[in-house]
Amino acid sequence: MKTIFLPGEPIMERPDYPDTSRDSLLQHVPAEARVVLDVGCAKGAFGRALKSAGEREVWGVEPDEASAALAGERLDHVINDFFGPANPLPEQYFDLITFNDSLEHMSDPVMALDLCHSKLKPGGRIHCCVPNVRHIENLEHLILNKDWHYEEMGVRDRTHLRFFTRKSIVALFEERGYRVIDVIGVWEDWWDATKPLRRLLFRFFPEFTRDMRHVQILVIAERATH
Repeated sequence: MKTIFLPGEPIMERPDYPDTSRDSLLQHVPAEARVVLDVGCAKGAFGRALKSAGEREVWGVEPDEASAALAGERLDHVINDFFGPANPLPEQYFDLITFNDSLEHMSDPVMALDLCHSKLKPGGRIHCCVPNVRHIENLEHLILNKDWHYEEMGVRDRTHLRFFTRKSIVALFEERGYRVIDVIGVWEDWWDATKPLRRLLFRFFPEFTRDMRHVQILVIAERATH
């Protein structure tokens, strides 16, 4: 196992993020994905679970030094840096690249997706999970409370630089030359017996509110072959 530490002062250090294997995302990883790059791998729990589920080679990129050090004990290769062209990553090497709640932390997600084209094998895929800014709880804060305040974690995490709806994240992938295969709602959380207006909204406007049920959105996209 190898951890590559690159110089630089990370602007985002969040070793307090939960060290979880993200079972809700693991279930969507195809068995044929044998070589995986986890962008924003944190402490490597997701990658370790991937390796436990089958014979896989898992790489990670993680800007937080303490998290990258722990991930280096769990994964095959970990690069302690922000994801970018300077990363020593092989070309056309990965079956799958994952962004598990990391794309929203990036100042330039377009660059990140463009870079993935050269790192994926032909037909390789990206699994990208982002917070859903149209989640009902977030909209209630914005519309009913007339407020937008950042929190330590969640949709309005204080370190989030970008915000996405289902529509905008799909458009981003298509604009960058990917074929979107599926869009999946993750972590359904909308029922609240103390909020009758919410119940009425979901009952009488099911199509309009469908994407408001989930806290996160998972996009599964394939590198276009030319």
